[in-house]
Amino acid sequence: MFKKKNLAARLWLKHTDRIKYKQYKWELANHKHVEFANFITNAEKLTSPGKIIEYAKKNGRIRLCHSGNAGDVMYALPTIRQIKALTNVPVELYLRLGQPLKLAGYHTHPLGNVMLNEKMAEMLIALLRPQHYIDVCEILTDQTVDIDLDYFRAGGVPLDKGNIARWCSYLTGVNPVLYTPWLTVEPNKEYAGTIVMARSERYRNFTVNYKFLNNYKNIVFIGVESEYKDIKKTIPHIKWVQVDNFLEMAQIIAGAKFFIGNQSFPFSIAESLKVPRILETSFEVINVVPEGENGYDFFFQEHLESIVEMLDKK
Repeated sequence: MFKKKNLAARLWLKHTDRIKYKQYKWELANHKHVEFANFITNAEKLTSPGKIIEYAKKNGRIRLCHSGNAGDVMYALPTIRQIKALTNVPVELYLRLGQPLKLAGYHTHPLGNVMLNEKMAEMLIALLRPQHYIDVCEILTDQTVDIDLDYFRAGGVPLDKGNIARWCSYLTGVNPVLYTPWLTVEPNKEYAGTIVMARSERYRNFTVNYKFLNNYKNIVFIGVESEYKDIKKTIPHIKWVQVDNFLEMAQIIAGAKFFIGNQSFPFSIAESLKVPRILETSFEVINVVPEGENGYDFFFQEHLESIVEMLDKK
């Protein structure tokens, strides 16, 4: 049976026997995975389709919560949709506010040091409430929660690789369908001939330059003001579109000719809609994967320019 060593014992082993120390680190890593698995699959938690279906039969509804970021909520939707399909009971989604956000020292985030605040939650709720598989969507106060989707942050799921859209499926055992749209909105036809773009400070690929987009006429940017001012240095004629909520943002993206973005919230909307979309892939963290039709990603400038040219001709 594995037994953890205290600091002094670990340092002594490292100093006296490097091979055994490496073996201990390997066993420690495995032990942590086992601990996480035991925590997640606790008999009291709804961590399998069978448990979820049985609970739904007895209680007549399923209540979930999520604390964001907003993009993480969007990528949780395929699992939520599948829970609805499995149980055929009302599904209630509650958004937890104020959970701490950890960032690398040189990065900033529009919400500062939290993942979801009240304003952001309300903007998100405007988009989520109309979805057919969500019967209730509100800010979490004192409601009972049956499935806490935040458990993927408990330390056992690697968050810097794979596909964000599968994080919640790992917790529930519910396998989501990721190649079909999981978001439905009425497209804003005013943007039918427009390239829509978003680019956050985080998750940038610093080997690419968007200066070539000056050769394309109709380009708009959706995002916060600081991001817009930054991209305007490269594309002077780009226009900034501000929205009151994320339903409006989704309608613009749905109506656009195509979308370009990095691994940020607007791309999660484009991915949810399965519109023609181009993902700027970061070398540092690759955890967003375009799936299904119309999805393209790239590392290098040549590929970016060729994809844009191809989509513009369609």
